[in-house]
Amino acid sequence: MILKASQRAGGNQLAQHLLNDHDNEHVTIHQLRGFAADDLRGAFQEAHAVSRGTKCKQYLFSLSLNPPKGETVREKDFERAADEAERRLGLTGQPRAIVFHEKEGRRHAHVVWSRIDADSMTAVNLPFFKKKLNDLARDLYLEHEWTLPEGLRTHGGKSPLNFTLDEWQQAKRLGRDPREIKDAIRDCWNRSDSAKALSHALEERGYYLAQGDRRGFVVVDTDGEVFSLSRYAGIKTKDVRTKLGEPDALPTVAQVKADLARSTTRQAASFPRDIRARHAHEVIEGKKALHREAQVQRLERQQLGMAQRLRREEETRARASRYRRGLAGLWDAVTGRKRQIRLENEAATTACAKRDAAERDAMAMTQVSRRAPLQNDLDRTRRRHAEERRLLARQIAEHRRRLRQAAEQAAREAERPTRAYRRGLSLDL
Repeated sequence: MILKASQRAGGNQLAQHLLNDHDNEHVTIHQLRGFAADDLRGAFQEAHAVSRGTKCKQYLFSLSLNPPKGETVREKDFERAADEAERRLGLTGQPRAIVFHEKEGRRHAHVVWSRIDADSMTAVNLPFFKKKLNDLARDLYLEHEWTLPEGLRTHGGKSPLNFTLDEWQQAKRLGRDPREIKDAIRDCWNRSDSAKALSHALEERGYYLAQGDRRGFVVVDTDGEVFSLSRYAGIKTKDVRTKLGEPDALPTVAQVKADLARSTTRQAASFPRDIRARHAHEVIEGKKALHREAQVQRLERQQLGMAQRLRREEETRARASRYRRGLAGLWDAVTGRKRQIRLENEAATTACAKRDAAERDAMAMTQVSRRAPLQNDLDRTRRRHAEERRLLARQIAEHRRRLRQAAEQAAREAERPTRAYRRGLSLDL
């Protein structure tokens, strides 16, 4: 599993994010341990209240556990991973919450601990937690016999397609996959050895190199959106300057936008808008089918949960009825029979909990396989959209190149009579 974690405050915002059933098809609060509250918001408010007795500001530790695409992980495997992370980080016994999310057919988990030790009223220190979690992630991949991602395989190497929250939100606002943007910019960077070569490579992909206000080098797309070159190429700012020099000779962002507006005809300018509208419509239609399937699956899970709750209550009553009352109960306590019944009941309770978890896992796997064709259709649609955007970018770049060539040719034609007239004058003299 890929493990991403952070120390943070803002319990109310985190609870709102974890309970978001708009962007997630299924949200399940799997565990609330060590809290007096029986709901997620109340648990995080409780952690915040305890933290007020300390100087700690980031009183929560949030961890997301993301299995590889195509792998469905059982509840107990998530719990084991959370337990091991808790042990390695020194959070053993701290109050924690586990929430399961399912989105686009993938199940992942969020684990949130309170960092405040209520006995000593101090915050648990978490030194080198990123390294410890990377080591755990590698162990989990090997344990489950999953293919190691490049970032874990290279011992600290970072995938060039990883993205920050800001990058994700910027791409989401544009209706594009941030990995598509990063892949394009990084590919152009790797194929170029100078600012001129990079500018040509970017233009073929629908991006334009420019001089930014603060970042030095930025990239502008055909919609006028600005991206940091160093951030999206995954390199340091000093390495950019070493390779490209100073950005003074480049046009500013405003100049690039103005040039795009001048050199693109009205009809050509409408193409990106039309394609974006069509892409948005097709994605919405694909998501509607998934939403309808998600509604059916939620109802199935509610019915399973209700059936399990009724069965659990009946089994609890049956186990409680095994204890005899009165003198017979006293006799059972003296002879040890009561202790034997208690041990048998505890074993039966554990077995029933495992059975219920297995039923939930089986239903989740069945539902994932049932919705897989719909998700595959949507993924194919998104890949086709990405290819259409790349093709359109090349067409716009070629169109702009032809306009520049025509303008340069016209300028040369305008200068020819002047040069001939001046040569004639010099000969007469």
